[in-house]
Amino acid sequence: MSKNINIVPRWIIFLLDLGCSAIALLAAYLIKHDFNFYNLTPGLVEKGLPIYIAINGIIFFIFKLHAGIIRYTSSQDSVRILGAIMVSHTLVYAINLIGEYSGYERFITAATLAIASLVNFVLLIVYRGLVKYFFMYIKNLNLKKSRTLIFGAGEIAIAAKRAFDHNRYVNKDIVGFIEDNRKLAGKVIDGVRIYHSGELRHFIKSGRIDEIIFSTHNIEVEKRTQIVDLCLECGVKVLTLPPLRQLINGEIKPIQIKKLNIEDLLERKPIEIDLQLIANEITGKRLLITGAAGSIGSEIVHQLSNFSPEMIILCDQAESPLHDLYLELKDRYTNLSFHPFIGDVRNERRMSLLFEMFKPHFVYHAAAYKHVPMMENNPLEAVHTNVWGTKVIADLAVAHGVEKFVMVSTDKAVNPTNVMGASKRIAEIYVQSLFHHLLDQRKANPTRFITTRFGNVLGSNGSVIPRFRAQIEHGGPITVTHPEITRYFMTIPEACRLVLEAGAMGNGGEIYVFDMGQSVKIVDLAKKMIRLSGLTPEKDIQIIYSGLRPGEKLYEELLNDQENTLPTHHEKVMIAKVRLYNFQDVSKQINDLIASLAQQNDHAVVLKMKQIVPEFKSKNSIYEELDRPLLVNGVEK
Repeated sequence: MSKNINIVPRWIIFLLDLGCSAIALLAAYLIKHDFNFYNLTPGLVEKGLPIYIAINGIIFFIFKLHAGIIRYTSSQDSVRILGAIMVSHTLVYAINLIGEYSGYERFITAATLAIASLVNFVLLIVYRGLVKYFFMYIKNLNLKKSRTLIFGAGEIAIAAKRAFDHNRYVNKDIVGFIEDNRKLAGKVIDGVRIYHSGELRHFIKSGRIDEIIFSTHNIEVEKRTQIVDLCLECGVKVLTLPPLRQLINGEIKPIQIKKLNIEDLLERKPIEIDLQLIANEITGKRLLITGAAGSIGSEIVHQLSNFSPEMIILCDQAESPLHDLYLELKDRYTNLSFHPFIGDVRNERRMSLLFEMFKPHFVYHAAAYKHVPMMENNPLEAVHTNVWGTKVIADLAVAHGVEKFVMVSTDKAVNPTNVMGASKRIAEIYVQSLFHHLLDQRKANPTRFITTRFGNVLGSNGSVIPRFRAQIEHGGPITVTHPEITRYFMTIPEACRLVLEAGAMGNGGEIYVFDMGQSVKIVDLAKKMIRLSGLTPEKDIQIIYSGLRPGEKLYEELLNDQENTLPTHHEKVMIAKVRLYNFQDVSKQINDLIASLAQQNDHAVVLKMKQIVPEFKSKNSIYEELDRPLLVNGVEK
């Protein structure tokens, strides 16, 4: 209905404002004369009313009181109205004084003028408020509204409430604010009561609300998770608002109200890192990041940018993502030097040019192929990039005197069951044995090689979460490989913070493993994502099991059976105690492995990988046959 009501023409608003002025003056005369109509002579009114209305009309026009849309009247409009009335009544008073000094009788007494100013202000505000609430009533007429509770009672919460009131396309009825601060409980904002957070469970359980909006981002992760789990259990929709810094002029737009992401629920307490330790290491240094345009590489770049390095070299072979990252960095960090370098880590001559040109002090090696099924089907490329590419960068780092080489590895390198994990384990073995070889040679200031291992990263390219989100948007079904499959998850910023911490604390030769928290059942993850979308698992979105993919494990590990860990000064970072390898043997095996790529024989390459990494046992893969013992004259060999 409200769609059919046009905005009132400005001239009508102007006439209404003048009408209010006339009523205000007449009311002031009556009040001044104790509501005695006999004292209100026509001459008295005729003398003051025309001048009063004329002056108000001129000032109102100058202040453009008629220009605003009344249904969106705000506190700023009230201030403008107050200013206009003060100016107009001051002018009337001045004209009175001039007339009096010129020998004329005052047409409006000072007392009458003071009363008129107050009445006029009230009338202008009240009639605008009535129009505003009339439109709100029309908007909500016959409209099914969601009973909404806002968690938080700060600026964002209030801005959101007012945005809902003014937007006819938002069908939300704010039933209350929730606050941890007991001093605010019981108070009212814009006619809506503030409740203490202790009452939240009752609100949710009683079915009194349809949705809850988180307006604050300072709530503890565990508490937010508990609230969300309870909401999902009771069919209450969960939404969130952006932080204050993302608002334009402090205003909320309905489009900014988002469904809570699963990433928000899998977050843990923020990891504290030794910023000074990292700063001491890299401030004023030249840093090379391979795979810089990837999800991990780009976040490492962003975090390193906070420590004022001399230069950051961005190496990647993906042109468009690298270009986008470079433009973003130039806009965000105007005082830093960034150099995008398109190149393939497998191209030794191209990488040699990179090292000669920029002479980096630190290398963060994040370039790798990481998708398990893809690498299971393309083992030659896994070896070419993950093994040979790492060897190329590591050898050049030594040749050019790089101080530290930090390699980003994976939990799939532990007891690998797939080609991808095995290729990363071989890369780990090479850089670790290379470092100890440099120590044995007593080389002065050898490049220190540090390896970091962690599990799945939320939101990274190829992560299960973007895949599930896309399936939900298309109406399902969601495909899960196995009902019992579990994974460790870590956010991208969290993982990269620990990479920087481990890189700074490492002295060389260590393999750092991160505390990944509790493993998460993937099917539970899928169900929670469905509920966060406002849908019901198995009813609105089906979950089907597709079977384990080639090389896929049910459970990931962070250490193999022959390894244990040593603590560090950071409770989230441990050092894996791993067996050492002879560099000469490793180097020969890897050279043979790389040479075998020329044959383009997948089975031959995978067999050589298994010889280098004996614990590599394929699962759900065509390469399982390579793990069976050979029978020679009926005897296992």
